[in-house]
Amino acid sequence: MTAATFAADATANAIADNTSDGTADPIADTADAAGTADTAVIDLTDVELFAQNRHHEAFRRLREQSPVYRNPSADGTSFWALTRYDDIMAAYIDHDAFSSIHGAILGGSFRTGGDTASGEMLVASDPPRHRILRRVMHPAFAPAMVERIQQSVRTLIAEAMLGVRADGGCDFALDFAPLLPIGALMAMFTIGADDARHVVGLTRRMVGYRDAALCDLSGDERLRLAHAQSEIFEFFADLLDERGDATGDDDVIGMLRRAEINGEPLTDAQLLYNCMNIAVGGNETTSYTICSGFLALLENPHEWQRLRAERALLPGALDEMLRWGSTNAYVQRVTTRDVVVGGTAGTERVEIAAGETVTLWNVSANRDPAHFPDPDRFDITRSPNRHMSFGSGVHRCIGAPAGNVELAEACHALLDSGLDFRLAGDPVRLRSNFILGFTSLPVEIGA
Repeated sequence: MTAATFAADATANAIADNTSDGTADPIADTADAAGTADTAVIDLTDVELFAQNRHHEAFRRLREQSPVYRNPSADGTSFWALTRYDDIMAAYIDHDAFSSIHGAILGGSFRTGGDTASGEMLVASDPPRHRILRRVMHPAFAPAMVERIQQSVRTLIAEAMLGVRADGGCDFALDFAPLLPIGALMAMFTIGADDARHVVGLTRRMVGYRDAALCDLSGDERLRLAHAQSEIFEFFADLLDERGDATGDDDVIGMLRRAEINGEPLTDAQLLYNCMNIAVGGNETTSYTICSGFLALLENPHEWQRLRAERALLPGALDEMLRWGSTNAYVQRVTTRDVVVGGTAGTERVEIAAGETVTLWNVSANRDPAHFPDPDRFDITRSPNRHMSFGSGVHRCIGAPAGNVELAEACHALLDSGLDFRLAGDPVRLRSNFILGFTSLPVEIGA
């Protein structure tokens, strides 16, 4: 079966399995939630909580009052939410009890009965399968590839800065930030700028399937997500078929074509799922992180001036941007056995049964005052800064080195410009509880 045939079959299955049958959406907004009286109104599936930037207060209340929180859905199902740093770290480390094979996103599977990517995609696998897939994927983020990404991103940003200077500003979220993933995709897959922009648009619609700024909200919500996923599949299926054998190529396509598992080449499913993993995992995180980081610098001009005066502070500033933005808000896990969570710092121990869905909220861990004193202050010299924006344990983000390089290139370009930027309008946040970002961030050059 060709990659294109597999993509077509996956699309048909996705649409069939995600078509609404009149039952309640398992990730639909709910009117109430489990917890104390003070936390009863918190619903972590409500994207408006995040779009209106009210989520940090909600997580503060949960950490203090109900750190292991049961969030029900309208159809009677529910999921657990871990909100304290120590509990989240423990779950990341205990990958035997907290399995990744059901996918990272609530309701994000192609099929309602289970995730078709299970054991095929790096983020949807457990050891020992995960170790095998990580070895397969490692060359995609080796130093030589990271250097290619750096050069590609640097070139695009340099061109963009000329336009920003000439125009007196830009919409940072639309005109500048996407150049990071566009440059990375061009380098990793040997594709042109137009194709890379197309992929970024596809992945943006996938994570923003509940945002009218990115897609048509008419019709069934899960069907929109399925269509968005299938479009990404179809792009990479066409690319793989176009490139043919490609085993001699020095990009990601060549690397995947050369890779073997147990002496066998990768299947079409493994090829497509891991192309998608790279595209989605890298595209949305770097672009939105530089948006939140730049906004933080604009809103804290003293930190911007410190960074301008002492460029050596940049590595710490990047860590603080990652902590502050927490772009990948959570990951999903499913328990493989009965577990007990909590009990740290005098909190109640909570029993979670086998087979339960558990969400690990990185965004909450990154504001936990037990690990980050004065957590709501943006401080580019914060140390230590062991944020969870790249996850932890065996599932720590394999693309972290590339992501850091992309963010650094963007910051160097902004600092080297010598320009004074200021907000030119209200930022507009993405309507998502999984990826925290911006659909608009207008800036202008100050006098």
